[in-house]
Amino acid sequence: MSETRTTTPVFPPGRYGRRRSGRRRPVLPVLVLVVVVAASLVLSVRLFQQFGQTDYDPQIVGWSEPSDTVMTIKFKVRVPAGGAAECILRARDYDGFEVGRRTVVVRATGDARSIDAEEDVPTTSRASVGDVLKCREAA
Repeated sequence: MSETRTTTPVFPPGRYGRRRSGRRRPVLPVLVLVVVVAASLVLSVRLFQQFGQTDYDPQIVGWSEPSDTVMTIKFKVRVPAGGAAECILRARDYDGFEVGRRTVVVRATGDARSIDAEEDVPTTSRASVGDVLKCREAA
């Protein structure tokens, strides 16, 4: 029976360059990864604060049977207690083109946190869909 020994290979000197001893730790890639993750976290928090949850949350309830010159849009807006909201309403035709737009200010009565509103939007032709694009704090 023969015996097998594990030996480290012997390379000719100077042929393959200097051999490193031990394992090298990748410091630079880890540091870059930490910086990228931290920057994306800061950016995410900042964008959420700027565009994230808002106190002015509109919901479309419906719209009336439109005529050729006006569409009545019914919507709900959540506001801070007793607040007012400035909302942009839009009427679109069957093909999706905008045929009317109006900015309205709606106010809560008393300390109410929700506003039920119904507003007319003048149109240039027959509309088929009404939208509430966005609401924000009234100036």
